[in-house]
Amino acid sequence: MRILVVAVLAVAVASPAHADDTVAGTYDVKIEETASTCSPKPESFSKGKVQIAIKKSALTVKFDAIYQMVGTVDNHNHLDAKTAKLIGTAVGGLSARYSVVGHAGGGTIELALTARYIRQDTNKPYCMQMWNVSGELAK
Repeated sequence: MRILVVAVLAVAVASPAHADDTVAGTYDVKIEETASTCSPKPESFSKGKVQIAIKKSALTVKFDAIYQMVGTVDNHNHLDAKTAKLIGTAVGGLSARYSVVGHAGGGTIELALTARYIRQDTNKPYCMQMWNVSGELAK
């Protein structure tokens, strides 16, 4: 019986806890480009809103100008999400796959946003852009 109790406790400790409820919400953010291999640059962002939602263990991240990304959030409020498929861009001939990683909680958010562009005619990588995203819960 003692072994069974220890095994149940070990599984309970190893199971991921739910993220802090303060992760979900709409954030007013500043977006600063940090790197690019693109010339000319397909997209530019400066500020906007990011909506974070958590249902059960599924995380959704939605920027104003970018399609919804889906991923996970761990018990330390670390976020990891990406678009489910390639997304067409405003630049003719390019599609993109977007992803974010970072941390949210306590009313603030810090993310790294990456766009990997793919040529539609050859389906091969074209270039990449990265941004730092930071902000606070909208009031």
